[in-house]
Amino acid sequence: MSDFLPLDIVILAGGISHERDISLRSGRRVADALTSLGHTVTVLDPQAGLLADLTIRKPDVIWPVVHGATGEDGALLALLETTGIPHVGSLAGPARLAWSKPIAKELVRRAGYATPDAIALSTETFRDLGAASVLEHLLTALPTPLVVKPAEGGSAQGVNIIDSPAGLPRAMVDAYTYATVALVEEKVEGTELAVAVIDIGDGPVALPAVEIVPIDGVYSFEARYNAGETLFYTPARIRAEIAELVAQTAVAIHELLGLRHISRIDLIVDSDGVPWFLEANVLPGLTETSLVPQCIEASGQSLGAVYDALARAAIAGS
Repeated sequence: MSDFLPLDIVILAGGISHERDISLRSGRRVADALTSLGHTVTVLDPQAGLLADLTIRKPDVIWPVVHGATGEDGALLALLETTGIPHVGSLAGPARLAWSKPIAKELVRRAGYATPDAIALSTETFRDLGAASVLEHLLTALPTPLVVKPAEGGSAQGVNIIDSPAGLPRAMVDAYTYATVALVEEKVEGTELAVAVIDIGDGPVALPAVEIVPIDGVYSFEARYNAGETLFYTPARIRAEIAELVAQTAVAIHELLGLRHISRIDLIVDSDGVPWFLEANVLPGLTETSLVPQCIEASGQSLGAVYDALARAAIAGS
């Protein structure tokens, strides 16, 4: 440790989205890991005066873990880029692409990867064409079971699995609570996986995938953040050749979307061993129950070491 150079790190956590509490938990966990190595770490809640404070303070690096629209739609990241201070994570443009699930799915589909069939509907279209008519058409085009989710957002908020037509109206209302566009998606049966992709300057690498098995069958908000409600298997219980294909697919999608440093790629592997892309997260949760920390620990690395390497990669411009 004689060559260790401590850094002045600012972590941005909180914000005003529906995922504020999760963001604060992520921020505390990252701060604890980095502080334990000897870094100077300050956690700031994005608010008025933030940009001026950063300009005056000039930390070595900024680590945004602001989940939800305030951190992941690209706006905050674009402003951070104007400060000239390096930051961990993707740049604003790629973040915007990944933030929109329909856009990310279309880019992935065009590149030749499997992703469930889906229809994205704005509240205006849903209203103007008549809710009853739209619902009837949806069930013809995409028969149940379906997954209905906000087209933007995370932590499974506003997400419902529909096994019968009767549940679709309520699911649409729930999705529109969190976004102005709802994504109605074919439900692919299989093994649900999350893959952390890490790049500390030598190119993106997929860490061991986490297999997600919710006890009640649905990986809901509660199942994500309440200990004991979901079983996790890391590495996932899949054959070695499937695990390699999943890793290759996750890295390819990370690169396709132009992501940087750290991402989480969510997939489902069907009975034929085909990985289906669900979504990409550019600021994945880093709480005590989150998936990316599990991937890191399954790789045999410590959280502190990986977080330190990510901070230094950002400073190096990698």
